[in-house]
Order: sequence, then C-alpha cells, then structure tokens
Amino acid sequence: MEERAPSTSTGGGERPSSLSQEGRPRPYDDVTTDAAMRVGSGLEEFDRVLGGGVVAGSLVLLGGDPGIGKSTLLLQVAAEMSRGGRPVVYISGEESERQIKLRGERLGIQAPSLLLYGETNMDHVIEELKARQPALVVLDSVQTVFSPRFASAPGSISQVREVAAELLYFAKSSGTPEFLIGHVTKEGNLAGPKALEHIVDTVLYFEGERHHAHRIVRATKNRYGAAGELGVFEMTGQGLIPVLNPSGLFLSERPEQAPGSVVVCCMEGTRPLLLEIQALVSRSSFGYPRRVALGFDSNRVSLLLAVLEKRTKLPLAGEDVFVNVAGGMTVGEPVADLGLAAAVASSFKGIPVDPHTVLLGEVGLAGEVRGAQQAAVRAREAARLGFKRVVLPAQNLPLTDAPSSIETVGIHTLEEGLHLLF
Repeated sequence: MEERAPSTSTGGGERPSSLSQEGRPRPYDDVTTDAAMRVGSGLEEFDRVLGGGVVAGSLVLLGGDPGIGKSTLLLQVAAEMSRGGRPVVYISGEESERQIKLRGERLGIQAPSLLLYGETNMDHVIEELKARQPALVVLDSVQTVFSPRFASAPGSISQVREVAAELLYFAKSSGTPEFLIGHVTKEGNLAGPKALEHIVDTVLYFEGERHHAHRIVRATKNRYGAAGELGVFEMTGQGLIPVLNPSGLFLSERPEQAPGSVVVCCMEGTRPLLLEIQALVSRSSFGYPRRVALGFDSNRVSLLLAVLEKRTKLPLAGEDVFVNVAGGMTVGEPVADLGLAAAVASSFKGIPVDPHTVLLGEVGLAGEVRGAQQAAVRAREAARLGFKRVVLPAQNLPLTDAPSSIETVGIHTLEEGLHLLF
C-alpha cells in the first residue's frame, strides 16, 4: 500500500532514531538493572502477569473484547500509580475527559495527579508527554490515534505502525512505561499489523465470559517475565478486584459425588490452578453422535475418546459426549488428559470419582500416561485446598517436595488409572 507523506512535519517534529537514553554505545558492565526499574501497579494480580511489576520504559499492549473492562482496569492502574505524586497521563481517542471522569467516580477514584487528555493527534500527544515527563502513560486506544505524517485514516496499517513506533521511541528514550489498549477482531485476535505485537514488550489478553463475574488477564508475550502468566479479577460495582485464590473460585460451586466431575491441576505460567472438568455421556438419538467441547480443544477430545474406546473397551461410538471446563476457563495443557478421560468414564458408568482426588497426566495413543511437569508444585496446590490424593504418572514418583498431608499414587496406563478410580 502506498502512503503519501507530507513534505513538512508538524507539531512533534522528526521522530528520534535512537532507543538509548544517552545516544551512544555503552559497555555491557555499565548498564544497570537495579530493582528500582520495576514498580508495583497497585494491583497484585496485574503485577503477577507483568512479571513482578511495571518496568521502566516498557511498552505493554492490552487487547480484549469490547466492554470486557480494559479501560476500567487501566484507569484503576493509572490512579494507583499516580499516588506517588508524579503525574500519570491517560490519553483517550475514544472518550472525552468527562466520560472518563464519570467512570472514575463510579469506581470511587480520587487521583489529583492523574491527567486526562482527549487527543488523537500523535504529534500533540508526544509534545505533552515531553513537557510533563509522566510516571506512566495510558493510550486508549492505539487504533484511534493518527500521525499527520501519513494521509491514511486512523487505524490503518501504516498509522498503527507509526503510532506504535513513536510511543516506542519515547518510552525507551525517557524510561516512561506505557500501556496501549488495542482493538481485537471478531476471532479475538489483536487487530492491525502483526508488527504491532513485535514492537511492544508485552502482549496481554483480557478474557472473560459476559455471564461470569471473573475476568482473566493472560500474557502471551513478555520480555520481562514468564509468557503464559495469568491473573484473575472479579468484576464488581467498584471495578476489578484481584482474586488471590482463583482455584477456590473455580471450585466453589463444584457438586460432590456427581458422576462426570473431575478436578485437574493446570499450570498457567508459574501459577498452579485447580479446575473442574465436567463430562456428560448420553445415548445418541441420531446416527451420528455429537461431540461438544467448551474450554477444551475438540480435536483433543475426539482423540481421547478414541483412546478410551480402543484401550479400555469403553463403548462410546453410539454416545453423545459433552465436555465443559467449569467457570469459563480454557484448558490447553495435555496434563489434563487423564482428568478428561476419567470424567467421561465416570459419566458413562454413572460412578462418581472421589471428590478429594486430583488427576494429572498426559494420555498417549497407546493408552500410556506420560509424565507431568512441575508435579510437586501441583501437588502442593492440591494439598493447600484440602485434597487428599493425587493420581499422577508413575514417572513423576517419588515427589520429593510434595507435602506429607497428601497421598500420591502413580499409574502407568489409562486402564490402570480407571481401575484405580472405579
């Protein structure tokens, strides 16, 4: 695509070409990485996702569905970080300052050092940021701001790339952390050029079901921490409140002694998370049995059903199978295979699995149960929530760091595991 660039720049002047604060090469040993470079955001769960706090000079991109709470979350973060006295600038190209203030009043925010700025011209934005030297910058959203160097409309590929580059140079040269809100497509991916995700340091996705009170912030890229880290929040009338015990939240309404209900432990970044997998097996009324999976990969479900039928002689060919991860979570870790297979078998047999048991293990096509990573960490989380037994691959035994309050049982095959459970 060709873009017409104006012959003379306006407002902010030419973009700098260096990311260095000193503008010259520095010896490796002279570059400092002290603890002062990372500052708490005021929300513990948000700091966890970022890798421990907000890093000076970092560029963070937050995406999510419309109305999920992106602006609310970053307004809370901006208000918390302005408590130190340094100005924090919240730039909006979608709302006026009055609209943002109305949201802040609903949340009970009192922040004298928080500056609201309704602007879409990138040159004007950079001028104000250079004059204010804020402690934090929030831009809502990157698709609404434009650079007058290009004649294309805001949100176009060239404009999004240019705006991100301008903010990148300012963040790195001044050491100012910046949060960008990005639009997403109907598939849930970040809109705009893929280069936008390459430019920023951290990419966060804000997820959640509209009919559930909890919201999840997940890091898919992080140069300053673990990718895949997850933070859980609860949406209330006072804004987003961190949930410090998400395992307890997801298991709070679990029915006991119900066939088809099994608890597994998945790792989300460095955090172990206990989740309930539910399965319902019923006789198919049609010639083609249905396979429905919510929160679990449908291809993985089909594979495990085939293994169950072949290796354990469970007749599922004429059965409808419905699988659900309670609470609206999504499970992508193979270590949940054993739990899903046990839930299906439990529903088919009508026999409940012991409610105080947690299952771990990846199931192979030969029916073998493969080892799970960080099994001791998962066992500790299960013991913390009062579970009495962990069924896991025999390869993981013995667990040297497992608490003595929980029993660990190793199995080699899926058939052996089902025989143990039933």
